Amino acid sequence: MKKFVITVTILLLVLLGLDTAYYRLGWYINLHGDTAEVTSFTSTDEDTIYVDQGDGPQPFVIKGVNLGVGIPGHWATDYAIDKETYLRWFRQIQEMGANTIRVYTILQDDFYNAFYEYNKDNPEPLYLLHGVWVNDYVQNSHRDAYDADFLAAFLRDSRTVVDILHGKKKLNLGVETGSGIYRKDVSPWVLGYILGVEWEDVTVTYTDHKFPDTEPYQGKYLQATADASAFESMLTQVGDNIIAYETERYGAQRLVAFSNWPTTDPFQYPADITRFFMKCAVVDVEHIQATDAFLSGQFASYHVYPYYPDYLNYLLGEGEEKSTTEEAERVMSLTEAGVPYTELLEGTDEAAFLDSKGRVNTYLAYLKMLTKHHTMPVVISEFGVSTGRGMAQRDFNTNRNQGHMSETEQGQALVECWEDIMAAGCNGGCVFTWQDEWFKRTWNTMHAVDLQRTPYWSDYQTNEQYFGLLSFDPGKETSVCYVDGKVDEWRSEDLVFQEGDLALSVKYDERFLYFLIRKEEDGPFYLPIDTTQKSGSKTCEGKNLTFDRDADFLLVLDGKENSRLLVQERYEVLRAMYYHETHDEDAYIYPPAKDSPVFKPVELLLQTATPLLTGEWAASSETYETGLLTYGNANPKAANYNSLADFMFSADGQYIEVKLPWQLLNFADPSSMDIHDDYYEHYGVEKQTIKECYIGLGDGSETIFMETVPLKGWGNKVTYHERLKPSYYRLQELWTAAE
Repeated sequence: MKKFVITVTILLLVLLGLDTAYYRLGWYINLHGDTAEVTSFTSTDEDTIYVDQGDGPQPFVIKGVNLGVGIPGHWATDYAIDKETYLRWFRQIQEMGANTIRVYTILQDDFYNAFYEYNKDNPEPLYLLHGVWVNDYVQNSHRDAYDADFLAAFLRDSRTVVDILHGKKKLNLGVETGSGIYRKDVSPWVLGYILGVEWEDVTVTYTDHKFPDTEPYQGKYLQATADASAFESMLTQVGDNIIAYETERYGAQRLVAFSNWPTTDPFQYPADITRFFMKCAVVDVEHIQATDAFLSGQFASYHVYPYYPDYLNYLLGEGEEKSTTEEAERVMSLTEAGVPYTELLEGTDEAAFLDSKGRVNTYLAYLKMLTKHHTMPVVISEFGVSTGRGMAQRDFNTNRNQGHMSETEQGQALVECWEDIMAAGCNGGCVFTWQDEWFKRTWNTMHAVDLQRTPYWSDYQTNEQYFGLLSFDPGKETSVCYVDGKVDEWRSEDLVFQEGDLALSVKYDERFLYFLIRKEEDGPFYLPIDTTQKSGSKTCEGKNLTFDRDADFLLVLDGKENSRLLVQERYEVLRAMYYHETHDEDAYIYPPAKDSPVFKPVELLLQTATPLLTGEWAASSETYETGLLTYGNANPKAANYNSLADFMFSADGQYIEVKLPWQLLNFADPSSMDIHDDYYEHYGVEKQTIKECYIGLGDGSETIFMETVPLKGWGNKVTYHERLKPSYYRLQELWTAAE
């Protein structure tokens, strides 16, 4: 009996060891050597990707959607999306006319199980472009691209992705990616790999400067040319290794691309542009060449948005009329002979910058530069615009901005981007992105929110959260309120104030604070709001208003075109955080008085650049008034739906409905009811928790009294429901009509 137990134990340990070696460590024995047959259902020529779906290689235009990993109430690294959700999304994505999904990193096994189930009996399967992620911390650290934390991890993760896609991997939690038992072979539907991320220019430049004499990498499948930089040679090594591993272990090959974006594009620009944008790095995949042993081929992958960094727009002179031949010729002569980007613009007249609609379109011009430069197909693997209320960048030519676009405008912008992508000769692209993601941050609002709590509320001022075609709206089935002029969702318990002809009701959810005003006269009407006890004013300079307690904000409802939110200047976060950029002064030398009667427009900083008379370039202090309210119907079911609408009158004129995003009122985290503390006591944004605020209503004829509004956070327990945006249906119309 003892021998039996020992024998069984040894066998179990051997089996466990073999399982670990095969499924976790990736050990295998190549029994076929170089004689094994290698298969590939993809191939390329100089501008086209071909896919063999059983009837021979046919041109394949990638109509793709980038798929994120976030849902409300969870961080991306929670990998909280379940199989049933993925299956529902795959159906919706394909019904939109898309043929490809792109993911950035290794996901939970639920994704691959759902992808297999969706495709296995589907005569028109969805295809997959799979990324290999590079850790953000590694990229932004002291490491060069040959450091073990960078290159060794890159190589290891590439092999892991291959094993996962062939259903031969097990991953534990805690490895910075998804985890699970990956036993479904989804490789028949994997078009290829996009290796890497949007490269940090400093990492690229540091690597190239540190290793100026690196010998070009020479692999069996990919080889770096004599002109390749050290960073490009590193990419060649990673690409060659992933091809070699899949070829030797699985006898298969597929497309390979390396992630890129304008910050590290292969072009040179005039000195002023280079200096202002710190355009210090170049990654050119033309320096990575495939050998005859690589059957599938390469494509060039770029993330290109219309608004930033739009180098060509600044060459033309930002904010000016730019449609004349004279202006275009001036731009073409700005740089010395031999600089690549000028050679790639067709002609020296306005045709280089105009689209078929006669507009200056630097987005189209830039895409044409890419396709003309490359000897392989070009795929715009990220393009899109945000429906967030806040804005971070402007596209001065075609108004495809980063934020402050309605969901209808988003749809039109996506169509126009796609038309430009096709007109430039690209082999398709991937919309960014499928779903909105509450956890994300944006450079011009991240100072104002608690970055440890972003998944637990929907911050409509942070544009990065709203690139999706699928919205997550607060509420289990419907939102608590729709600003549409109808008052049937308002209840008696929402009433805060009533006196004579005026009444005010308030409610809130994970995205907005809502107001209902009942009135008899036409106004204007004033709603003072008191959140912090550290500052505020009982009077408003210039409007002859008085309040019974210190107000921090003043909501002014004065017709469809002139309604806005004002902030008492002591509590203006833009001044506290960006006064140097807007006024070239230190905000903390002469801070506003705590009881200052000055109320100012609420503004956001935009990232842009302007040419100076000296010929130099400087950061602009441009802001825009984000506190200006938009009139319209914010109910998604309405025929005249405008997702950016902030207020609307009822049909009988007796009511006004208003919604304000939490961040506009300096809430750092409404799920915990945390607001900004006094900036000038803390030299920046710190939090304080409140349990109530005070809101009043009046026409300004007498002192406005303010009533208590209790506030209770919802913690980590968010509610939401899915809704396809109008942009989904606009893209569906485009893509399905083309079939």
